[in-house]
Amino acid sequence: MPDNPLDAYRSVEKSTLSGRQLEASVLSKAALKLQQAQRNWQDPDHVASLDEALKYNQRVWTFFQSEVSLPDNPLPAEIKSNILALSVFVDRRTFEVMAYPTPEKLDILISINRNLAAGLQGDVG
Repeated sequence: MPDNPLDAYRSVEKSTLSGRQLEASVLSKAALKLQQAQRNWQDPDHVASLDEALKYNQRVWTFFQSEVSLPDNPLPAEIKSNILALSVFVDRRTFEVMAYPTPEKLDILISINRNLAAGLQGDVG
């Protein structure tokens, strides 16, 4: 999967994944990158790893914001509103981690991505 989530979405027609499966995959990859940065916090290159993970996650959520803001987006208004609200939280937490990094602050971002990915895959229950 490309490092840029937008490239992954643009290639969806070439992929065997459905839109929801692709979204789940991108969210799972973002969660994994964040978790790896968290696990390797003591490594000498943890700052670069954290930066990469946060930027990737930010691109994913920026894309979601963009998609739900499109006038022809078929999602119900309540779901679009919830996604936008969640994306605002993700943005705020991301900037907070960038400014004052601690590994614990990544927990909620990892959890959000994993739970949303599970929901998109139908694994909630």
